Amino acid sequence: MANKPKSQDRDRRAKVEAMRREQQARERRKSLLFIVLAVVVGLGIVAAAAVPAYLDSRNDPTKKALNSFGPPATDADCSDVETKEGTNTDATRAHVDDGTVQQYETVPPSYGPHWGAPVFPARNFYTARDRPQMEQLLHNLEHGYTVLFYDETIEGKQLDTLKDLATSAANSDMAGPGNKFIASAWDDSYGTFPSGKHVGLSHWGAQDSGIQLCGQVSGDAVKSFMEKFPSTDAPEPNAQ
Repeated sequence: MANKPKSQDRDRRAKVEAMRREQQARERRKSLLFIVLAVVVGLGIVAAAAVPAYLDSRNDPTKKALNSFGPPATDADCSDVETKEGTNTDATRAHVDDGTVQQYETVPPSYGPHWGAPVFPARNFYTARDRPQMEQLLHNLEHGYTVLFYDETIEGKQLDTLKDLATSAANSDMAGPGNKFIASAWDDSYGTFPSGKHVGLSHWGAQDSGIQLCGQVSGDAVKSFMEKFPSTDAPEPNAQ
């Protein structure tokens, strides 16, 4: 009978210890749950910021190769580059009064008399509603720009592709530090594209000038054309 209090006391201490361990286990579970929730929330915050940034970066036209836009030149019904020799002359580089409408030898033009000021600062894409005057664009050509003209059939997805292509081309090494590339809606008052052609590339070279016509928007064609006629190949390559 003398040992009964001691036995009860041991049982009581054991129960208290068991309760203490259970309480500790519950606290550990709560702490672990809090940590897991904090990690999940933290990852969610990071993902909310990182995923859009990643998608924007992946879709950034400046990070895509020029020839990734549209079909290859062979599938875009592109003609051979037409070269006109000896276009860097006083006559072809003459300035005419602003407002004077010129008629040019080729469609699209790549050289010829033009207004006294180029489009500056120039955007890399213009629609039929805001396109610059042709006589201004000729001055940009003299400064080393490549100009891509497109007609009214370029719309929808192909027009979206052209906008991204223009951004990529303007930021390419071939466009130089002045981002010398412009895509502009064509003005039919200066002539019409040949049948089946809806895109025209134009560049005024230091010695010779060139144009190329395509049936579709083709980054592959633009890349090859700009490799042949970089911004440094121009009568006035250092002018903006």
